[in-house]
Amino acid sequence: MRKLIAGAFVTLDGVVQDPGGFSEIERGGWALDYFDDTSRQRATSVLLASDTFLLGRATFEIIEKAWSGNTGPYAEAMNNIPKLVVTRTLRGPLPWNAIALTGEAAQTVAKLKQEPGGNIVMYGSSTLMRTLLQHNLIDELNLGVHPLVVGEGKRLFDSALPGSLRFVAATPSATGVVTLTYAP
Repeated sequence: MRKLIAGAFVTLDGVVQDPGGFSEIERGGWALDYFDDTSRQRATSVLLASDTFLLGRATFEIIEKAWSGNTGPYAEAMNNIPKLVVTRTLRGPLPWNAIALTGEAAQTVAKLKQEPGGNIVMYGSSTLMRTLLQHNLIDELNLGVHPLVVGEGKRLFDSALPGSLRFVAATPSATGVVTLTYAP
């Protein structure tokens, strides 16, 4: 069975929305000052160790617009990896090496995990992430906790999830971000 590795940037007050500054919230771009070479190398390694990038539709549309024209090792890894977009509205092949996956998210991803292949990586996509957590479909959850309070925006855990997560590791960065790794 394939392993689904999910990751999100989060503030101390739980906000996951607009870490890259895509004009979703007033204080968007809050993660940019914390993304250093070590963070970039780690993110590139995770992409290169996976053979599929899973996204929700809204995150796909934002990231595709922001990253599809970029260059450099991380951008190349991001551009080259096949992307699967869980969506109710898009259909068929999409730009940026992507394909739309239709149907109920949990059933679709459960089926995907049963197919042959390597690791599946997912960044952001908080609505999809909550759904997959509720159905115990995420094998590893990495939360990059940033040392700031934004005050507004979507939060990853806006409602209770069944069960609990098991702490695996805490990895601090030179910029003050601590990546907390959990498993079901």
